[in-house]
This record gives sequence, structure tokens and C-alpha cells, in this order.
Amino acid sequence: MEIKTIKKIGVLTSGGDAPGMNAAIRATVRAGFYYNLEMYGIYRGYEGMINDEIKKLESKNIAHVLERGGTFLKSARSAEFRTKEGRQKAYDNLKKHGIDALVVIGGDGSLTGAHLFFQEFGIPAIGLPGTIDNDLSGTDSTIGFDTACNTAIQAIDKIRDTATSHDRLFFVEVMGRDAGFIAINAGIGSAAAATLIPEKKMPIERLVERLKARTKALKQSNIVIVAEGGKSGGAAEIASKIKKQLPYYDIKVTILGHLQRGGSPTSFDRVLASKLGVAAVEGLMQGKYDVMAGIINNKIVFTPITKAIVDDKEVDEDDFRIAKILST
Repeated sequence: MEIKTIKKIGVLTSGGDAPGMNAAIRATVRAGFYYNLEMYGIYRGYEGMINDEIKKLESKNIAHVLERGGTFLKSARSAEFRTKEGRQKAYDNLKKHGIDALVVIGGDGSLTGAHLFFQEFGIPAIGLPGTIDNDLSGTDSTIGFDTACNTAIQAIDKIRDTATSHDRLFFVEVMGRDAGFIAINAGIGSAAAATLIPEKKMPIERLVERLKARTKALKQSNIVIVAEGGKSGGAAEIASKIKKQLPYYDIKVTILGHLQRGGSPTSFDRVLASKLGVAAVEGLMQGKYDVMAGIINNKIVFTPITKAIVDDKEVDEDDFRIAKILST
């Protein structure tokens, strides 16, 4: 594949926001400046690309964003970009600004868009894994995952205070779409009584037995972590089933929801996002196109986007085993 001369790079964030996206934008832009490239911010993702919300970035645009959650470039989901006509509009706008390549920060849907764009119009693109779900293969951790886990654990710590005060059973639902990575980490980090994830179905009867055993052991509080998207239902549905079998429990349900998307990114996410931002610019200059930049065993790796979004990233069996051992 011919290596194109890159002079202008556009950067965008798309799909669900994640803590550390601003750090990734900053690193991408700083790296571009270091290599004497012109850097352009594409606001509101692919929708903004279609509507020509494209602006040249200067140093002042990325000042004091490293520590901020969310994304100052904004994010949006674009139905129009899913059409060939919409992508044509987006391409025409990029050409109008002379943009040679893209850095796309987001989850599997966002990276799929980058792949299609490269296949149809030949615009070199590198994706950065920006999602709290940690469900992209080709990287040990996605940008925002560590912060989301910390947020969940901090919230659960507070819930435990009231659970202990009233001898209550709490069902806490965490995000993750159809992946249980946040749930497992939150379960281990918060000493949960049980952790329910989409990848491992736990029969209600088994959960009932575990809770009964903890009652006999005189446990002062019980917190069950439930990952959204599980086959047994959400936290409210599972709590209702348990209430029928254990009516003596004072059961409460807390859904953490989008709380996990916000907040200042952790040190880990800031460093991860910064390393990947620099890797994206250098990768484009080296002719690495249609790939996602990630870190595996503390080394930068480039994985074809089609592989990163199609291959199912499996939860660590050892982590799940440890969570089970520690919940007894």
C-alpha cells in the first residue's frame, strides 16, 4: 500500500463519551504540531463532518482539557453517515479543508465508520478505543474504562454505608452494554456478594443460595453487582425475583447509569489516552491505515479495525474466578 504524505489530520470523537477522550484529543493534536502538521477538530462526530463543523485547531483549543471528562469536540450518533450519500457529503467537506487523514476516537460503531470511509474514499484513518465498556479487542484497556471502574467502586462504597446501617440488600447495576468488564472489576474492588455478567448466566436459585449462606454467616451487608445487558435481566428485574424467594430482605436497587461516563479521568486513562494519541499520528505518518491503536502488555500495537470490532473480547476467566472466591 502506498504511503501518502500527510499534512492535515482531522480528529473526532463519536458515539458514547468516555473519560479520557479529551486527553486523547490533546495528545493527537500536540503530536501533530510536533511533526509540523495542521490539525482540525471535527465537532459532533460524523454528524459534524456531514454538516461541515470543522475548525482548524490551535494550542489554545487544547489548553486545560487533559483533566476534563467528556469531550470538548462533542459527540453524536449520525444516521445520515450510515448512508452512502451522507458519507459522500462528509468526504466532500474533508476535501474542502484539505484534510488528508483521520483519527477517530470511539467504540465499535465509530471505528466501523472509519473503516467504511477508508474503503469507499481512501481516507487514511486510525481509530482509538474510546469506550468505558472495554469491549474492543486489540487493547488491554480502552480509554475511559479505568475511570468508569473507579467511579462505580466509589459509588458502591457509599451505598455500602447505608446498606450496613440498615441491613439491606442492594442490587447495583453498572454499565458495559453487553460486556461484564466493569461489573467484574467493581465486584472485586467493592467486595460484592455476587457479580452477574452477560457472559456467565447465574441461575436465580444459585444466587438465592449464596445470599442465604451469607445470612447464616452474619454478613452485615450484601451488595450484588449486575451488569446491564445480562440474560437474567437488569437489576430491578433480578431484585424482584429475589424478593419473592427471600421476602425478609429489605431490598433496594441503584442504577449507576451515566454517572460512570463522567468525571475527571484517572491517571491511568490520561496516560493511556496520551500514548495512543501520539501513536495515532505517528502511525498515519508511517502508512498504518484502517487500524486501531491499542496497548497490549504495555506495548503499542496496531490491529485491523475489522478484527478489533468483530473479535469478541472475552472477560478474564481468572478475574471472574477471583470475584467468585472473594464473594463467599
